[in-house]
Amino acid sequence: MSNALHTETKEVPLGTGPPTREELRVYYTPRFTWTQLRLFINFGDLGLLKRDKALHRRYCKWGDGIKAEYGSMVDYLLNHRLQWGNPDRLSLLPSEIDDSVFPYTSQLQERELSMQHSESRNYFTYDTPPELISIIQNDWPYSVPLEIEHSLVWTKLPILPAPSLIIPCIAATLSPELQEKVSARLAQDGLWGFTGSIDPPPSPTLLPQAMGRLSDWGITLETLVITPKGTEEEERAIQLSGVEVQKFVMKRWIEREWETCWFVNPPRLQSVKDLAHIHVFARKKSPDEMARWDAA
Repeated sequence: MSNALHTETKEVPLGTGPPTREELRVYYTPRFTWTQLRLFINFGDLGLLKRDKALHRRYCKWGDGIKAEYGSMVDYLLNHRLQWGNPDRLSLLPSEIDDSVFPYTSQLQERELSMQHSESRNYFTYDTPPELISIIQNDWPYSVPLEIEHSLVWTKLPILPAPSLIIPCIAATLSPELQEKVSARLAQDGLWGFTGSIDPPPSPTLLPQAMGRLSDWGITLETLVITPKGTEEEERAIQLSGVEVQKFVMKRWIEREWETCWFVNPPRLQSVKDLAHIHVFARKKSPDEMARWDAA
């Protein structure tokens, strides 16, 4: 161990609960770059996103204590961690976005919008009332660069509504055969997308070049879940299924200032039944990048 690292480890105590940013910097060196993160998400196998192994062991041990205190991780989320309609004040990894000035509506407007929303839609949209949403930071982040914010947008409304997982207005335009194919795709893969980038995400064909970073988790090309590309009409329906999430992300993470990649797990992989959530990875742009965006 170098003298500098030895000094840092003495100055930064190693805790047992959710890590601080300094702990992540000193003890849990990120394994994946921003480009690799975008590649993994664009590939469509969300199981490629991994947490540092040592941090994961710490998470599991902490989780045992949480279950003993709250009864289950679900009860911990519902009764403590989620802050419906309010900014996240519990995170040790706070976002640069101050939700206290995010355009939340007044309580009266919330009630009115909530009533209107419940009468017209029973699924998540970009204008879902704040009282039905809790935006928090991931307390146990994946092995990504420290400057990347990982937010979780929890919602009381389904993002992929049962039973078909297809938003009704989209389903109405599809033949029964196509509905079945799109529903199967959403059930297998969920949704993902990108905002704020001038350049397209890395092609999935580049994944073999990044497999070395995944070797610690026993992931090989042979173990990957690969969904064959569908017809043009099928791919279009999948893309449209993510439009409401895309619009919400663009509203909160202004594209001039932020580049994001996001994903939604299919219901079968939801950690809390009946509560969907969106994973949003956000990178703050440099002044040069914002100037490039303005000039595009």
